[in-house]
Amino acid sequence: MIPSTLSSRISLYGLVGVVAAAVHALVLVALGLLMPLWLANPLAFLAASLAGYLGHARFTFRPETGGQSFARRWLVIQYVVNLTVSGVLPLALPKALGEPVRVAVLVFTPTALNALIWSRAARFSKHRRDVVVTPLRHADDLGLSPATNQAILELASQKRLDSCSLLVNGPVAADGFHAWRQLERKHPQLQICLHLCLTEGPACANPSVVPDLVDSHGHLKRSFGQWLLLSLLPRRHATRRRIEQQLGLELEAQIKRFRSFCGDAPIHLDGHQHIHLVPIVMKAVLARAGDNGITWVRRTEEPLPTGLPLRYWSEAIRQSGLLKWMVLQVLSRKARPAIRRCGLASNQSFAGVLFTGQMAGAPILAAWKELSSREPQAGSTPPLLLAHPGGPLDIDLVTAGFAVSQPFAASSWRQREWRALQDL
Repeated sequence: MIPSTLSSRISLYGLVGVVAAAVHALVLVALGLLMPLWLANPLAFLAASLAGYLGHARFTFRPETGGQSFARRWLVIQYVVNLTVSGVLPLALPKALGEPVRVAVLVFTPTALNALIWSRAARFSKHRRDVVVTPLRHADDLGLSPATNQAILELASQKRLDSCSLLVNGPVAADGFHAWRQLERKHPQLQICLHLCLTEGPACANPSVVPDLVDSHGHLKRSFGQWLLLSLLPRRHATRRRIEQQLGLELEAQIKRFRSFCGDAPIHLDGHQHIHLVPIVMKAVLARAGDNGITWVRRTEEPLPTGLPLRYWSEAIRQSGLLKWMVLQVLSRKARPAIRRCGLASNQSFAGVLFTGQMAGAPILAAWKELSSREPQAGSTPPLLLAHPGGPLDIDLVTAGFAVSQPFAASSWRQREWRALQDL
């Protein structure tokens, strides 16, 4: 049985390889009539790679893929690796090997690499089909506006949300929390987090003790980028030491206000605009975790989803989602060991940065599918899918000190994310 299966697999692999080679030759001949050979060959090789990508997924490794295509990343990996090897290997092989040996190495090295790449792609596909976990659905910004509260509370009452984050300095934080607490009595599995805010809204500490963090109206004024730049200052720099001291006061004030709502329950903490992941802020959070009952901190290590049409990727680039994703990937991975050293829990994976603010349609479905295929990790809470649902904005957030959130909250995407969570 096993030899028969293995022989069938090898036969299919060889057949697909022959077809790919034929595609390479035919495209090369056709393009060679229209353009120089040095340009025609990479394009012909791309056509051959595409033939192998489709053929191996549909036929050779069908038991692993179920007849579905590999994730597109494997086509990119195969093409780049083969082009690189084909270009570098002839230059790297010493002439002393002799021409027959050089030719054999040049022919069989790409073949072996392709077998390895497509086998890994098949295992990746099988893992995604076999592993199924249920991500947690999470909404940020409870307390920002009545429209935001309405969406979050309705979703939670319909069991379309598992948790939310409370913006304790938000204009309607108290209303949002008390309504959430009533829902918790009916749905005790619901969780609420402290949504640390340092970039907008009124300070929770007395403005006189945090003068470097607020404007003349007592509203928090430092952007994510400014906090990040502060993290780059030497630790003994006078400005950094002064702001760290004020940061600690504001953090403690927000914790105190959260405690006034939630009592002595353990605190789960994340950040408005993910500000908690900035190193100077994370350091302050972890330093106060033990004394303030902080037991969980959110990470944003987001796996790239598969199966999305290319237009969504171009949109992620245009909307700076990919740039945000890269920055937060680095900050999350930097924070991970420190969070563990402090004995705090965290989520094992996450989705909601790459298409931040536009988690509806294909992006939210692809993110859900990706998180559902994450293998459970000991010591970590389930994957977290983040959205920002809301109704049509019904207050002026600028006068409330939330000018940064005004256009975001006023966008029709808030309603689209609301509907997407209802349909998920």
